[in-house]
Parts: sequence; C-alpha cells; structure tokens
Amino acid sequence: MELKKYKLADIADFNKSSISKSETFKEIIYLDTSSITENVVSGTVIMNTKEAPSRAQRKVTNNTIIYSTVRPRLKHYGILSRPQNNFIVSTGFTTIDIKDLYKNKIDPRYLYLLLTQPTITDYIGNIADTAVSAYPSINPSDLSSLCFMFPDYDIQKTIADIWNNYDRKIELNRAINQNLEAMAKQLYDYWFVQFDFPNENGRPYKSSGGKMVWNEKLKREIPKVWDISLIKDIATTYSGGTPKSTNIEYYNNGEIAWINSGELNSPIITKTTNYITKCGLENSSAKLYPSNSILVAMYGATAGKVSLLTFEACSNQAVCGVIPTIENMLYYVYFHISSLYSHFITISTGSARDNISQDTIKNILLPIPTKNILKLFDEKIGNIYQMIVNNYQQIDSLTKQRDELLPLLMNGQASVG
Repeated sequence: MELKKYKLADIADFNKSSISKSETFKEIIYLDTSSITENVVSGTVIMNTKEAPSRAQRKVTNNTIIYSTVRPRLKHYGILSRPQNNFIVSTGFTTIDIKDLYKNKIDPRYLYLLLTQPTITDYIGNIADTAVSAYPSINPSDLSSLCFMFPDYDIQKTIADIWNNYDRKIELNRAINQNLEAMAKQLYDYWFVQFDFPNENGRPYKSSGGKMVWNEKLKREIPKVWDISLIKDIATTYSGGTPKSTNIEYYNNGEIAWINSGELNSPIITKTTNYITKCGLENSSAKLYPSNSILVAMYGATAGKVSLLTFEACSNQAVCGVIPTIENMLYYVYFHISSLYSHFITISTGSARDNISQDTIKNILLPIPTKNILKLFDEKIGNIYQMIVNNYQQIDSLTKQRDELLPLLMNGQASVG
C-alpha cells in the first residue's frame, strides 16, 4: 500500500479555539482530564458558565482529538464524536483538529489510532518524565512535531471504521452492564433498605404492614424475624501480601493471579495482568481467595471500594477478602459492604491516605434476613451478575481482538479487504 509522510503540525491545528468573551452559554458540558481514559468517558459535569473553573476553555468539534498534557502515561486521551456545541474540555488537554485542506486526505480517527500506539505513548511518556515541572508533562509541540506515514484516505477510513465497530460493541456492553448493575442495586435497596422484599403473599413486606422492631445495636428498625450479626461471624476474612519485588523467582512466568487494590475500581473483576509464582505465594503473606470472594480495598486511591472476584486469585496487602460461610449470602454481603463506602471514608485514618483496618471490616454489624429471602435474592441477583460477567468477558475478548488486529492492518501485515 502506498504511504505518504506528514508532520502533524502541517496537517492539524493544535488548540484551535477557546471560548471567546463574546460567546454566552447558559450552561456547559465540561470534561476534565481525569474523566476520560483511552477514549472511555467516566463522566462529564453540566454547570453554569459562571461556576465553571477557569480551565474550562477548550472548544471541540466533531472528531476533535484530546490528549492530556499532564501525566500522559495515565492515558487521558480520546476522540470526541459529535459533541454538543456547548461541550467544553479542560485546558489540561491539547486539542487536535485536522486542517480543512487535509480533511479529504487524513481521517482523524486514523490519526488518533496512530497517536495512541504503545510506541508513541511510551515515547511521549519518556518526554514527560524529563519535564522540569511538578508533574510529568508535555507541550503541544511534542505532539505537533511528530511525523507519521498515512495510507490512502479510503484505507484509513476502512481501518477506522473497523476500530469504530469494535468500540461501539464494547461501549454497548459497558452500557448494558451499567444498567444491569443499577437494576441489581435498585433491587437490593428495595428489599434491604426499604424492607419491601416479598412477604409470604408476594407483597412488599413493610409497605404491606410487615412488623418492624427497633434494634438498639443497629440504631434502626428491622423486620421482626431478622437476626443481626458481625461479618466475622458469617464470613472468613483475610488480607493479602506482596512477594519481594527484587526476587524474580517470585514473578517470572507466574501463573497465580495477583490482584492489586487499584483493580477494585471495577465492581466485578474478571481478569488481571498481574501474576506471581507458587514460590512467591509460599514466601509472602499472600493467600488465595476462592472464586466468588468479596474484595475490599483497605487503603490507597481505592480505599473503601468493593469488588466481586470471579476467579481464584490472591492480592496485595491493601486488599481484604471476605468469603461468606453461610449459603446464599454472597450478593447480600457484597451490596451491604458496598453501601458503606461513605462511612468507610469518614471513619478511616491515615496521614497519607485513607485507611480501613481489617478489624473494621470484620466488625461490620448487619441485619440477617431469613433463609428464604436470602435464597430468592441470591437467585435473582445471580442471574443478573452472570449476564454482567458474560458481557465483561466479551469486552475482554473484543478488546484483545481489536488490539491485535489494528496494528496488523495499519502496518500492512493484514489486508483491509
């Protein structure tokens, strides 16, 4: 395939436009650098322009590439497809728009794929690491000075379309999972916060006049026939450990999955990239958690976050595993501990970062529903979570296919035909 070499400064405008003083928006949709990672947006903020931070200045249009200039190794970048007119991004991003002269020669999506190749992101990361600043950072010129080889426009478009198709399916699966997770949480709240689980006649318990009694230890009312218990009395709990990092025997060709606390940002863990050896497991305080364990982050950036582990694994010392020993308690305990996130942050201690002790987790006091209600809840939530797990596994499979196929297409090792 015929290739043409272009310097980005020649084909693209960097930081093309900002909000002018003459422009007025009743409100803006604002995206900060931390709210997008590898083209996945975790959230935007709708705000009145008077309340907007001073960094809310960069205007974007269809297929504007945004690339964070601070801590680029965190991969806060993406390409915005058809954003609204009042969609504004932080000045922490460099914005990249194809110049009008090259709009029929360069597909911005293809350029985005070039900019986010591992060799390029590593190169940009190395530049940032040498910056004389508070944080690793780059200048727009570090990007605009890059040169790339481009195939014919039609080939660029075909490859970009293939990427779009993968990403749309991945994004659809993520959206389905968000809805399923919301459904499961809503059911938990309805049954165990409002206490409107189905009574013996299938009607909402509390709303239908079900007897409630005051529990002095919980400082609230619970259904009359329920008990209370501590986590340590209904579950086994233990934390993880880290094999000595200087001993390669503990890590090389490891086959035992090893979870770090950062992975608890996901409510369900279906994979990991970290592994240790049997020798590493035996010579550290790490212990194996069985599949369907509840993991709680005790400190670090994810302190208080809770995840379901779907495979056998161990973890670092910042994670506590909770393994219910009573039948049908998994999802109930998972949601109950998850509901305590704000409480954990409030009571946590530690000068550098919020910390939660294992004793705090062990001594969580919770109401214990009747066996038949637990069984019914476990069945309903189990079906929902199996769908969620299946979608996560499909996301993993699609991501792997995409990341293996695109470099072959872009390097000419595979034909777009």
